[in-house]
Amino acid sequence: MSSLVINSKIWGEMFGTREMSEIFSDKNTIQYYLDVEAALARVQSRLGIIPKTCGLEISKVAKTDWIDWELLEKRTSIVGYPILPLVEQLSLKVKKNFGQYCHWGATTQDIMDTADVLQIRDALSILLSDLVGIKKVLKKLVKKYINTPMSGRTHLQHALPTSFGYKCSTWLSGIERHIDRIKEIKERLFYVSFFGAAGTLASLGEKNGLRTKNGLAKELKLKSPDVSWHSIRDNFCELSSWISLVSASLGKIAYDVMLMMQTEVQEVNEPFIHGRGSSSTMPQKRNPISSEVILACSKLLREHHSAMLDSMVLDHERATGQWHLEWYTLPKMFIIASSSFRCSRELLEGIQVDKKKMINNLNHTNGLILAESVMMKIAPKLGRQIAHDLVYDCCRKSITNNMSLLETLIMDEKISKNFRREEIEFCLNPKNYLGAAPRMAEELLKNVK
Repeated sequence: MSSLVINSKIWGEMFGTREMSEIFSDKNTIQYYLDVEAALARVQSRLGIIPKTCGLEISKVAKTDWIDWELLEKRTSIVGYPILPLVEQLSLKVKKNFGQYCHWGATTQDIMDTADVLQIRDALSILLSDLVGIKKVLKKLVKKYINTPMSGRTHLQHALPTSFGYKCSTWLSGIERHIDRIKEIKERLFYVSFFGAAGTLASLGEKNGLRTKNGLAKELKLKSPDVSWHSIRDNFCELSSWISLVSASLGKIAYDVMLMMQTEVQEVNEPFIHGRGSSSTMPQKRNPISSEVILACSKLLREHHSAMLDSMVLDHERATGQWHLEWYTLPKMFIIASSSFRCSRELLEGIQVDKKKMINNLNHTNGLILAESVMMKIAPKLGRQIAHDLVYDCCRKSITNNMSLLETLIMDEKISKNFRREEIEFCLNPKNYLGAAPRMAEELLKNVK
């Protein structure tokens, strides 16, 4: 086995789960091709296009246990596609010379595209299982930490207080939209492909061609498209876009977790597993390994989506090479995405939240993170611009003299004359300046199914 990260004994499941890799294994890929060939024969037998017993006889032997893999590899490298070499072997396995009716009226791309759709359907069920799991754990985190104050950060600097639950709610909102998106995408994706050599169904004629196309769709529980999509690939590209979108959202979550895990911050930690994230030389290290993998996967998947966009620009009715990009790219995207989705789910299910650290970090700047709160309190009496400049000067004194913002505010005559100390203290309590964050998080929870 080559030491590629997606199928390496060294890297294991870091860049692809075994479950997903199995779906895209050689054995299963060929089985999907055989499933389509068998379904085609059954449909055409029922329609009387080929002898009635052909469908049954072909279906009986449409299994991979008799495949001569060495011969299949050799013939595929010569032909350039695996379907003709596969049909050659399949035809010889069918009894009573019924093998001659295999692949009747079909073309290579019909079989491969339809098999791809079946493969994608199974692969998506795995991704969606983890994505729904991510949604569920995020809902729990939102509920649990909806009023837990922490530092909101803009440009990597303290901005205003927020709550960890509200931060999780923003993550959740994106995940919910991704789940909605894939429901719509499925409606445009799960179509059969059966159009013949140039997309016209000429080999079977109008009546039998359309009956076969519609029957095959029904047999495989897919939809029947109106016209050929041999060289119109927006359906697969929309799927790769969705995979890269979700992984980018997971990458954002991982990035936030990595930043919150920094030694100087330490507001959260990844789930603890003995030895996880260890350094070869620094015994104290606990590196954000899961987050790093998720972030790397998101970058890889965005690059692969670019290749899928290229594969859309095809010539005429059948491609001269761009189609091949899909063979390489889509399986890798699903395998890499399986790691990203699974890793994200496990990270969030076991995330360790340090509420004390969040409070300590809020207090790290001696109350400066609540400067806006004070400004908005005194503005109605003193005027907004005066209030802004006054609080700005107090902030500078606080930083220069290493004093609390409360002290510098109380020392100012304009403030002390117009406001009681208790009023200013109230403004400088992070719990009192979460705004509508908890309420907005609650509204999201109501609307998330």
